[in-house]
Amino acid sequence: MGDILNRAGMTDCNPLTTPAAVSQAVSTSSQPHENPTQYRRIIGALQYLTITRPDLSYAVNRLCHFMHSLTDEHWVLVKRVVRYVKGTLDYGLRISSSASTTIHAFSDSDWAGCPVDRKSTSGYAVFLGDNLISWLSQKQRTVARSSTEAEYKALADVAIEVTWVVSLLRELGLHSGQPSTLWCENLGATYLCVNPVFHVRTKHVEIDYHFVRDKVASGEFIVNFVSTKDQLADILTKPLPGPRFTALRGKLNVVLHPP
Repeated sequence: MGDILNRAGMTDCNPLTTPAAVSQAVSTSSQPHENPTQYRRIIGALQYLTITRPDLSYAVNRLCHFMHSLTDEHWVLVKRVVRYVKGTLDYGLRISSSASTTIHAFSDSDWAGCPVDRKSTSGYAVFLGDNLISWLSQKQRTVARSSTEAEYKALADVAIEVTWVVSLLRELGLHSGQPSTLWCENLGATYLCVNPVFHVRTKHVEIDYHFVRDKVASGEFIVNFVSTKDQLADILTKPLPGPRFTALRGKLNVVLHPP
């Protein structure tokens, strides 16, 4: 982490409590940045850091989209992430022993959250027992025409990941045999998972997303509704205020490590 501070020339900067500001949207309207190589090197280092720091995933993923068209505004956003890293140098993902091998996952989507192309950002967090073992923050490939479609695509993403985790655990002889639980905060998306009759407004959703319903019908998955307050994947889809961000970071087991 110290190398990131050195590359950015910010070893003496003041730390911040969040890696992304709620009120600062990303655009492409400012002047091109004069040192794109420095930008790309820092983003590469931050990507490596996200292997054990899911709290950085959203901010870093967002900045990765501007690798070839970066501006001075994007450089300001990078410096904010670096200032957050400085304040959390001793934080990391905690993995602890757990007797449970049940799988549960949270999926979320920020519908049309990107002001540049209006694509949504998907995020998920997969837990094995009490431990976070997989996470993702990623812009969706197509523009969603409704919040339900965006959330359903996010469900499809986490369903693919959970299917792979279950397959791995079965090979290792560690799978409990219990269905995996997927938590989603959009009631429309949860209804689509169990309703075999599609509403006319959902016909434009691509067919390959509907395998989620097959998993639910076969008993492999259970899709439940979760309130926005308890949605852990919220931290992976959008900038959050300091108190909310800190609370979710702790629930993802990103904690201060003892010296």
